[in-house]
Amino acid sequence: MGDFCGVQVIHRLPMPHVGDELHHSGWNACSSCYSDGSKVRQYLVLPAVKSGRIYAVDVSNEREPKLYKTVEPDVIAAAAGVAYPHSSHCLATGEIMVSTMGSPDGKAKGNFLLLDEQLNIKGTWATKDTAYGYDFWYQPGHNVMVSSEFGTPAEFFKGFDPNVVATEYGSKLYIWNWRERTLRQTIELGADGLIPLETRFAHDPKATYGFVGCALSSNVVYLNVDPSTGHVSHDFVIHQPWLDVSGWALPQLPPLITDILISLNDKYLFFSNWLRGDVCMYDISDPAAPKLADRVWMGGTIAAGGSVTVSPEALATLGLDKQPEPAVVKGVRVQGGPQMLQLSLDGKRLYVTNSLLSPWDKQFYPDMANKGSQLVLVNVDMDNGKLSLNQDFMVDFGAEPDGPVLAHECRYPGGDCSSDIWL
Repeated sequence: MGDFCGVQVIHRLPMPHVGDELHHSGWNACSSCYSDGSKVRQYLVLPAVKSGRIYAVDVSNEREPKLYKTVEPDVIAAAAGVAYPHSSHCLATGEIMVSTMGSPDGKAKGNFLLLDEQLNIKGTWATKDTAYGYDFWYQPGHNVMVSSEFGTPAEFFKGFDPNVVATEYGSKLYIWNWRERTLRQTIELGADGLIPLETRFAHDPKATYGFVGCALSSNVVYLNVDPSTGHVSHDFVIHQPWLDVSGWALPQLPPLITDILISLNDKYLFFSNWLRGDVCMYDISDPAAPKLADRVWMGGTIAAGGSVTVSPEALATLGLDKQPEPAVVKGVRVQGGPQMLQLSLDGKRLYVTNSLLSPWDKQFYPDMANKGSQLVLVNVDMDNGKLSLNQDFMVDFGAEPDGPVLAHECRYPGGDCSSDIWL
């Protein structure tokens, strides 16, 4: 990208297959490898959640990435019996760990694929499968890893059906013994914690706390590790009510938290509400009692001028007397709602994309599916806890030369606030 006054795409790397659904990326090496000078952050690891492939992209030349290697799904299935890869993290050993969400036939099961530095498959990390899989974060200083769960791949790739939430989607968190790779504890979150997705711990390796965003329930869970036992306690510290609406598929609309992250200084928690249409910033100086600092509106289902009407009482709970206006940057309307977040290490630049999963995009935001998505920038005032949409930064993926595309996640070449784990 150029500077904010002249944002432009400077390179494109077409992938060899269409329909992969590239989701959460990671690095072959990151801050967990800080003590080993031989480790280099050279490859961006790209799991393809639909096709089951895992790509490694060589970013030695940051301005001209090249495809380095492709691990095919049949190879993964034969070696490890897993499929639907999702989140990727590097380990202190130089190995790469990728969460998986199902079996090759689309049934639900959670595990973790372990690859060596050249992306050769070593097997699965966990000694047993979980009911579902999705994201994970490890804190080796406390010998703990927390993983979350989404749903059944064969079901969620159809789109979202609220009638099967109880049978096809998860509501549990899994607490693992990091060194022994064994399941230590299962936390059932219940109705307040339906579809727990993104898992984030504080960046301070000595800190004992973290957060999980529960997508459907739209609440945030606070986790705290007892260092002496490894037991993890939990509490719902951010509650977001569903909005009373008309003109939508249901009489109430969930905010739908789809991504969360913590600033590098562990002072602020950010999360996106994909359906409601806002990005929230919470002060977590006291992590057990977060306080709303600010929010910025970026479209969403309740944007003014659409088919959905929000009751005055529901608007009042958000401090609004009317529905927020659609977000427009440099003459381009931001489609859909805010989805994936990426924060710079200095905490000043929060990049936001708006595509979730193509079947869900088509279901909830058909205009975005047809017109393409966007990458926008939110300015963050870390001193005063304020957010503002940057009116000079816009990457419109609807204007791509080969037609509109749906953008999911972005990464900073030098590391960011959701890819690196410190030891």
